[in-house]
Amino acid sequence: MSAELLLILVMTAVVLWLLGRMWSVVWPLIVALFITTLTWPLARFLRRHGWRPALAASVVTVLFLVLAAAVVALIAVPVASQSGELTDGVVDGIRELRDWAAGPPLNIGEDQVSGAFEDAVDRVQKSAGSVVTAVVSGVSTVVNGVITAVLALFLMFFFLKDGPRFLPWLARQLPGRLATDVPTVAARSWDTLGSFVRSQAVVGLLDAVLIGLGLWFLDVPLVLPLAVLTFVSAFVPIVGALFAGFVAVLIALVSNGLTDALIVLAIIVVVQQLEGNVFQPIIQSRGLGLHAGVILLAVTLGGSLAGIVGSLLAVPVAAFVAVVWNYLREQLADPAPPEADTDGPQAGAAASS
Repeated sequence: MSAELLLILVMTAVVLWLLGRMWSVVWPLIVALFITTLTWPLARFLRRHGWRPALAASVVTVLFLVLAAAVVALIAVPVASQSGELTDGVVDGIRELRDWAAGPPLNIGEDQVSGAFEDAVDRVQKSAGSVVTAVVSGVSTVVNGVITAVLALFLMFFFLKDGPRFLPWLARQLPGRLATDVPTVAARSWDTLGSFVRSQAVVGLLDAVLIGLGLWFLDVPLVLPLAVLTFVSAFVPIVGALFAGFVAVLIALVSNGLTDALIVLAIIVVVQQLEGNVFQPIIQSRGLGLHAGVILLAVTLGGSLAGIVGSLLAVPVAAFVAVVWNYLREQLADPAPPEADTDGPQAGAAASS
């Protein structure tokens, strides 16, 4: 038994090592699976109504691209139309901050501000190489993101087109009992992934509605783009919420002042606490069959091990482990003893004798 356990641990380590080496391919595959779970219901509806698989997959892919472009436009167009106001607000905010710093209790003089600015410029000039390296790294990250998005879209198209044929094909390739076990676990894992993505969408929608209502009540500009940004960022745990919250507070600060900005910050903190401790555990625990405490521990562990990606994948991985464990428990459970057949021919013979 110890030898089998050691073999399982070694195989797990080898699989994790291979995933790390092939991450440039694995990550687009994961992203494609995520967006396929969102678009598959529409593709399935079209296929059931007589559409050919390739046509249904093409239409759904195009619709997804149009929707993604509409979301970007919904954020970018209002921001661009009010960019002048926002720029003036940022300048006024900097001036107010400088005037506040010049008064008590800080009493920072103009010469000190100028000196600090010159020191910052000198440091930037001295670290020009580091700045160039950071810029190159940022450009490389953007390029990798574009490549990942393109690969994910192509993979999504093929998943929508040929997905239903995958499990029968997989069953034909595997020997013996694996031809039944592996497709069954894969089908259950697919259902679990769909539940996770849908639950994330519900949580993001709740965040967007609650924060959007707070911004609307305070008359903060760009309410709709900020609500859309909050919904989209919900799919990126921790950092997404921080980024959306920072943007909302900044816009409230430069447009409405410090008091409203603090109120917006309080609203965001309350909503995020409700999301992390109430909404997300309850919704995901119902959809994934996991206890809320397990979900919280999984997100914490995933974030500590792999950062943002670990936080994003922690819950699906935990749910996948639960699916495999439940299936193994079903297969290893002792079968129920057969009940005595009181109406069969053997019982009749025994009675006659």
